[in-house]
Amino acid sequence: MIVRFFEGSKKYFAAAIITSLATTVLNSLTPQIFRFSIDSVLGGSKYAYLSEHLWILALLLVAVAILSGLSQYACRANTALAGENFAKNMRDALFVHVQKLPMSWHDKNQTGDIIQRCTSDVEVIRNFVVTQLLEVFRTVFLIVTSFTMMLSMNVKLSLIVLLFVPVVVLYSAIFYRLIAKRFVVADEAEGELSTVVQENATGVRVVRAFGREQFEMDRFCEKNEHFAKLWIRLGTLSGMYWGVGDLITGLQVVTVIVLGAVEAVHGNISVGEFIAFASYNTTLVWPIRGLGRILSDMSKAGVSFERVDYIIRAEEETYGLSKEAGDTKKHAKDGQIMRGGAAVSSRWPDEPYKENQKTDDIEEQFDITFSHVNFGYEEGKEVLSDITFRIPQGCTFGILGGTGSGKSTIVQLLTRLYEVGDGRGCIMIGGQDIRKIPLEKLRSNVGMVLQEPFLYSRTIRENIAAARPDASFEEIRRVAKIACIDDAIMNFPDGYDTLVGERGVTLSGGQRQRVAIARMLLQKAPVMVFDDSLSAVDSQTDSLIRKALKEHMKDAAVILISHRVTTLMGADQIMVLNHGKIEEMGTHQELIQNHGIYRRIYDIQMSQDDRESMHTGMKRISSNRESMLEGDASVPDTSTPDIRIYAENEKGVTENGGI
Repeated sequence: MIVRFFEGSKKYFAAAIITSLATTVLNSLTPQIFRFSIDSVLGGSKYAYLSEHLWILALLLVAVAILSGLSQYACRANTALAGENFAKNMRDALFVHVQKLPMSWHDKNQTGDIIQRCTSDVEVIRNFVVTQLLEVFRTVFLIVTSFTMMLSMNVKLSLIVLLFVPVVVLYSAIFYRLIAKRFVVADEAEGELSTVVQENATGVRVVRAFGREQFEMDRFCEKNEHFAKLWIRLGTLSGMYWGVGDLITGLQVVTVIVLGAVEAVHGNISVGEFIAFASYNTTLVWPIRGLGRILSDMSKAGVSFERVDYIIRAEEETYGLSKEAGDTKKHAKDGQIMRGGAAVSSRWPDEPYKENQKTDDIEEQFDITFSHVNFGYEEGKEVLSDITFRIPQGCTFGILGGTGSGKSTIVQLLTRLYEVGDGRGCIMIGGQDIRKIPLEKLRSNVGMVLQEPFLYSRTIRENIAAARPDASFEEIRRVAKIACIDDAIMNFPDGYDTLVGERGVTLSGGQRQRVAIARMLLQKAPVMVFDDSLSAVDSQTDSLIRKALKEHMKDAAVILISHRVTTLMGADQIMVLNHGKIEEMGTHQELIQNHGIYRRIYDIQMSQDDRESMHTGMKRISSNRESMLEGDASVPDTSTPDIRIYAENEKGVTENGGI
């Protein structure tokens, strides 16, 4: 798997290996030059010319040093290029893959931990694969080269040096296993710490609203202290590793110097060979020592690789035919669906519909059908049970139900954020199983506004244009007017160029919802979903938005999810959910006459609204009277209760075809 991340950087990695080996060869020449100078030039008369012109040898040493420096520079430059390209490819692959993972995967994994895996763990892998792996090549080549030179000078001393190598490697392997276990715990603790910071930053309003600053600080300090202790223990273990390792390598150097001096005194080795041998031994100490460090770092890289591999191996969403699509012939024959006894085509357009498209064409494409759908987020825990309904193109469909009744789940299944697991169930748009529709095409034709909309930390204009970045300012402002947010935006000092805070914290809840509605309208999707997206606006604004939407998107299939009966009462069809099952279905008038759940909710909500309206009306009357007593003749003397005005407004909205 890891090889594919070297795409575009293989040549740099190869160049780094070659230049690293060249540096090793050049460095190995220096002791031989010293050996030759001492034994053959200074200690003999064979090379009289060189003994009289020692600057030639000095120049040779300088030349070797310059070539070694240039080679090392080329090695580091190519290593940097290979490393950054490798890390870039891995980060790109991870980010793209995370975008395609199903919601069920995101539900099980914390955001902070995902960020940790895609950043810190990638850096650990990059450092090992490019830097440490290159060091392995260099170290192995250096050991072979140096031992060859040492064996040519003195076999006995070479064998003594060789005895220290397995000791260092074995010692490093033991610490490798100890460090690996502690690094796993420490790395996971870092992910938990990142999650705490991420949650605190994104939920800053909740923290401030409930005065939980101290709680959050204590929570962070607890995680941070735990994280610090784990890394202190890891650092202590590493310190022990390096301390004992230095002792072993120090003994190796001292042993070679002492025995080499004895050999030189007895004439078994020349002075030049002794100096060259000691130089080679010193050169070997740190690479062999580094080999142990590489084994230590390998443990960290292995843990990081497993954490990254966990993301890479996660199964992506099925962008073509879903594995659970099953046989849909019983739902639609030959790509057709029956509507009112007549079969119609189920073509699926490549692009969302435009306003100037013919209604006939649209009606043949975007009927929505749920047929015997069952679904549960967890095995054995069913959220929806035998859900069957149909929404003709151009109709408004309302969904009412309590918390946990499955309202939002229906929308998530429609856009395939979750897959219908029951082979018997089927969801179709335009007579075609949505599991056979490419995800990008499906979701580009289904516009959604959630109860808690997400806004980017950019300008209002950019947030609205997120659905269509190429939209003109006139189009952006037109949909903002439909969403009843244009006036509020124009009152900001910078208008549409006003920068909203992270997640839109500088806007009120109602303003965020209306910006999200404008963004969805700009998408011009033929299927529109409002998942309780008018909950944060007042009743009057709610009515205005619904009326404007009805006039603007009369050809779209609209799904309205709301806790407000007044929001749903103008829908063509209303479905009442109760514990994942369809309790009632019909128009507002039909459901009112049934005296079921819908009627009870209606009576409760209307009673509450009446009291609120009456209270508002009494306050307004009191204000009017006070103004008259002060001599303000411009204020009319009226005692008309607001409850009557409210009822008339609601009646007017309904008669005008409110959503």
